[in-house]
Amino acid sequence: MNRLRGKIALVTGAARGIGEAIANAFLNEGASVYLSDINDELGLKTAKKLGESAKYVRLDVRKEQDWASVTKSIIDAHGIIDVVVNNAGITGFENGNLVHDPENASLEAWRTVHQTNLDGVFLGCKYAIKAMRQRGAGSIINISSRSGLVGIPGAAAYASSKAAVRNHTKSVALYCAEQGLQIRCNSIHPAAILTPMWEPILGNGPDREARMADIVRDTPLRRFGLPEEVAALAVLLASDEATYITGAELNIDGGILAGSVASPGARDA
Repeated sequence: MNRLRGKIALVTGAARGIGEAIANAFLNEGASVYLSDINDELGLKTAKKLGESAKYVRLDVRKEQDWASVTKSIIDAHGIIDVVVNNAGITGFENGNLVHDPENASLEAWRTVHQTNLDGVFLGCKYAIKAMRQRGAGSIINISSRSGLVGIPGAAAYASSKAAVRNHTKSVALYCAEQGLQIRCNSIHPAAILTPMWEPILGNGPDREARMADIVRDTPLRRFGLPEEVAALAVLLASDEATYITGAELNIDGGILAGSVASPGARDA
């Protein structure tokens, strides 16, 4: 349980969901982890729950000054940041705005999604490189999405932002290599992962299981993924086992992108 022993990590959007699972997995592998979010109450509660090697810092990924001050404080305390996970993101539906198709989405809604999902990753990569340059090594992990690989008609801004994260990851990887730095940058592309964002859709009624089955009916493994499964992949990319992996995109989607049509035949009850 020491694959990340001695490493200093920063995980954005870590108050809950995939970010929390990644932070917990890093801690279990021996890292010291800074959890960041803009939900201070939940972020502090999560860090306290995860133990003394977890610390909460407020970081609005859209604000460059936040990135500058947070990374400086971590470097002042430890001298280095080894791993940055750019996980914070939004769908655009959080405030009840359900109109995100290419024809009717507002420019404001489009920009709001990109400001968090893309600008936040740009700034995260920028300040990660600066923090890691002195030692010349590190791991940047960007959480993209299956939606960054295929079109999503009803969530055009989200799909666009996640596709841009995928491509920017490759630009960062190549830039660092050209600079002679052993700073790796990779993207993870989860599909339907059972996080709190799904709860309003699934509900707690007697039809919850049916709703879940309907959502994943085209997934070959026919189930939701778990945050811990995404976290396991992040541990690999953060570790020294993955020092030859950079500019890669890793899908964690139950097989849905393995073929153009991913509809398994009916199974016996």
